[in-house]
Amino acid sequence: MSNPVALEQGRSPIDVRIRMSALWVATMLVFLYVDLFSLYRQDFRQGLDEGRIFVFEVGQPFLLGITAYVIIPSVMVYLTLVMPRRINRIVSIVVASVYAITIAGAAVGEWAYFVLGSLVEVVLLAIVIRLAWTWRSKTR
Repeated sequence: MSNPVALEQGRSPIDVRIRMSALWVATMLVFLYVDLFSLYRQDFRQGLDEGRIFVFEVGQPFLLGITAYVIIPSVMVYLTLVMPRRINRIVSIVVASVYAITIAGAAVGEWAYFVLGSLVEVVLLAIVIRLAWTWRSKTR
């Protein structure tokens, strides 16, 4: 049931934790599809055939690093729902900020689909940051 007071004051009746978690899910889905679409690019596939992505050699260290890079926002989907509010705010702001910066940096000089996907990811992460920043203690 909707909270009419929250709606009148322009707030969403959906819990902040659920909104932030959903934003992490959406970010990860865009992340996934942008990277998946790269496999349709001849230049990207050629680099893979040569054992590199951009300037990085595809080996165990690279794959381990990329796996860790993807695990962190994936786990944020859950952590956002269970961390105490105070810790949640700090972790969400820091992690979303770091990812927004790295995503924007990776988009420099990329194809239009990649830039668009990265822009959407950065906007979603900016909303996570805003929600965490403005999360009052009276809300859940």
